[in-house]
Amino acid sequence: MSKLEKITFNPEGEEPVEFYVLEQTRIGGTNYILVTDFEEGDGEALIMKDISKDGEPESVFAIVSDEQELSAVAGVFENMLDDVTFVQEEE
Repeated sequence: MSKLEKITFNPEGEEPVEFYVLEQTRIGGTNYILVTDFEEGDGEALIMKDISKDGEPESVFAIVSDEQELSAVAGVFENMLDDVTFVQEEE
């Protein structure tokens, strides 16, 4: 397995958090990334979308929380990655 790209998120008022990028895609003009907290094995995964405005020097990502959007984008990522299955946590 090739080494995954590691990115650091800097949530406002919180400590930086590092994630590994599993895959990325563009749907309807929006960039989405699939990230996980572990480089290998099963881990928690998040789908995030780029909400930055054109011309911003750094990308701004937000966690996808809308159920319909999450389901649609998860389906795209499942088709892109043979060995990934999403299991939604119950709240």
